Amino acid sequence: MGSLPTLAPSLLTAALALPLAAQAETVPDRATISLKHLDYLDSQPDADRIRVKASALNLVTPLAGAWSLDATVVHDAISGASPAYHTAALTTMRDTRRAAEAEVSRYFERASVTVGASVSSEADYLSRGGTLQGSLSSADQNTTWSAGLSFSNDDINPTNHVVRRERRHTGAALLGLTRIVGVNDLVQLNLGRSLGHGYFSDPYKVFDQRPRERAITTLMGRWNHHIASLKGTMRLSYRYYRDSWQIRAHTLGLEYVQPLPGGWSVTPALRLYTQGAARFYVDAEPESPFVPNPPAGWTYYAEDQRLSAFGAVTLGFKVSKQLGADWQVDLKLERYEQRSSWRRFGAGSPGLPSFAARSWFVGLSRQF
Repeated sequence: MGSLPTLAPSLLTAALALPLAAQAETVPDRATISLKHLDYLDSQPDADRIRVKASALNLVTPLAGAWSLDATVVHDAISGASPAYHTAALTTMRDTRRAAEAEVSRYFERASVTVGASVSSEADYLSRGGTLQGSLSSADQNTTWSAGLSFSNDDINPTNHVVRRERRHTGAALLGLTRIVGVNDLVQLNLGRSLGHGYFSDPYKVFDQRPRERAITTLMGRWNHHIASLKGTMRLSYRYYRDSWQIRAHTLGLEYVQPLPGGWSVTPALRLYTQGAARFYVDAEPESPFVPNPPAGWTYYAEDQRLSAFGAVTLGFKVSKQLGADWQVDLKLERYEQRSSWRRFGAGSPGLPSFAARSWFVGLSRQF
């Protein structure tokens, strides 16, 4: 459901994303078509909860002259029960999501400009968006500056009719710098800012009233280091997040890509995450998880576990196989778990049950 996000959509997006590299300023030599499938399941101590099966088809192809097209279509099937005991009217749920996005890029000698559009539709949610981004490289091609703008307009009509025809509008900007600092090292720094207004509450939560504005700032750094003696590459990343709801979060990621004989490669991964609670988050009480009334003097309040203070660990492992010159297949497994006691830089929210999720991806791509 659009107003009830899970990890799954972002996981599939990550599966389709390319690893950090120097910004390409030339039209791709060949077209690539990729098919990826995600199977995601989350759970709490008493039962399995949300399950998502998502398939995505992606095409990247050169066009006439100095142009290229990048297009993706996604279909999600969501089933199960809501992963939080503060949810009403969702004992069981089934929904589908259909999404599509396309980007057209124009390349110059040391620069590129990309224009994109996207749409995502569910039973209770419709989102439309657009992007504009550009990049410029130095004369020696060692440094690339990038900037981007995006917007989204969302229509929200929950099936329980708590609200009707609500809307949310979000605009975002991104500044980036990518630098080759040696034969074996590449670094990147991105600064993002997002401003949104409209309906941010979750209509499927029993007690949930959130501000109608949200401002988000992110700072992300990446470092890729190639280890020549092993022919492998280490990818290290750090992301700092803060928003106007007073959530502060840190994410540390580590991957290592090791090519093997016969066209194989393996990529173990570790991601550590910690966040503080939103200023209007209401701590859960195990004996009585529902608060009878909003806390005295509080205009906004939410019992959503995703707004609490917790820490999380994700372990992943990816195997890829190059099949001749044109085909590649890959399989990725991930295990995610969060607990309030794992929070760093402060105490976790009391009364939270542990939460876990597992996912696997399989992908097949061909160049032509």
